[in-house]
Amino acid sequence: MPIVTEIVPLPARSVALSLLLGSHPDRMSPAMLIRAGEHLGIPSSTMRVALTRAVAAGDLRRLDGDYVLGERLVRRQRHQDEGVEDAERPWDGSWEMTVVVVSGRPGPERAALRDLLTGHRLAELREGVWTRPANLRRPQQYADDPVLRVFRAEPDDPARLAATLWDLDTWVRDGRALLERLDATTDPAPRLAVAAALVRHLSADPLLPQDLLPRDWPAAELRSRYTAYQAELRELAADRTG
Repeated sequence: MPIVTEIVPLPARSVALSLLLGSHPDRMSPAMLIRAGEHLGIPSSTMRVALTRAVAAGDLRRLDGDYVLGERLVRRQRHQDEGVEDAERPWDGSWEMTVVVVSGRPGPERAALRDLLTGHRLAELREGVWTRPANLRRPQQYADDPVLRVFRAEPDDPARLAATLWDLDTWVRDGRALLERLDATTDPAPRLAVAAALVRHLSADPLLPQDLLPRDWPAAELRSRYTAYQAELRELAADRTG
């Protein structure tokens, strides 16, 4: 995923969703969201309208007066959290391999299957053949799909295969550039836009075993900086409401 070349402040709805996606627990009061929005240059009336529309669209829901993530965004947050929860699992050298064995399916079904496998951080080796190192704790929720057959494999040169499936050098370069941009951006609204680009970049982290990564892989630093930024923003909103 390329880094952003021009930082554009996020609209009110994206601000609210970004705040909750980066929040644990994922609930914030209306006052906290409104105050955080004001800090980012968003009028309170604009934020209220954005929150109402986000609830109507299912992106957010109300719980005991607070706002929490809707089901789709809960899945997205879980996907983000995999980078913290799964990255250090011991690896036995084996790979997940998934083969599509049914052809002639409609385009929407093919697209949905591609999204499912990509969401599980598999990469396509060739058409219909998807693979990745078997180092993640997450369940293989795709394994029961009747159009797939799932195997374990041990390639002869896993490092070379990983470098073929993922552009690791570009991911490192873009990650370092985002860290530099975050350091250089002090205005609140553009800074949040950089943080949002950073977390999108993390969502493309293949979560490979340490043995297969370049020496200067910045994923841990990116996650640490994003977590620290979200904590600062949430504390600011809490202090203002207090």
